[in-house]
Amino acid sequence: MFIGTLVKQNSKIGYVDTKEKLLYDIFISKVQEGEQLEIFVCRKGVKASVAQISKVHASIRELSVELGFTFADMKLVVKEKAGLFYEAEDEGNIKVVCKSFAECSKEEITLAIEACKQIAQDNNIILE
Repeated sequence: MFIGTLVKQNSKIGYVDTKEKLLYDIFISKVQEGEQLEIFVCRKGVKASVAQISKVHASIRELSVELGFTFADMKLVVKEKAGLFYEAEDEGNIKVVCKSFAECSKEEITLAIEACKQIAQDNNIILE
């Protein structure tokens, strides 16, 4: 999967830096002849993008299979490691609530993706 940032300058779309181009080139080099690609393009904003949410879900799915957790349990582990829990008061009781990935900022979803990478590294798993 390639997730990158492009910029429009002088009426053309290009890479924001050489790192983005390199990541794209590496991704394309692994695509087999005749293989179809699915492309999603959106304007960059403050909220987590669909691509970022998809990436974290794919990573959680892979980790859950490798580590023997259910998807739901693995998602909670990732959210806890990423700091996506907060306390809320409900009828006088303090409850711990985990934030939905759909409500996350780009920075928060990046923390979740990094948490997945760290869990994978700690368990000798290579995430695709």
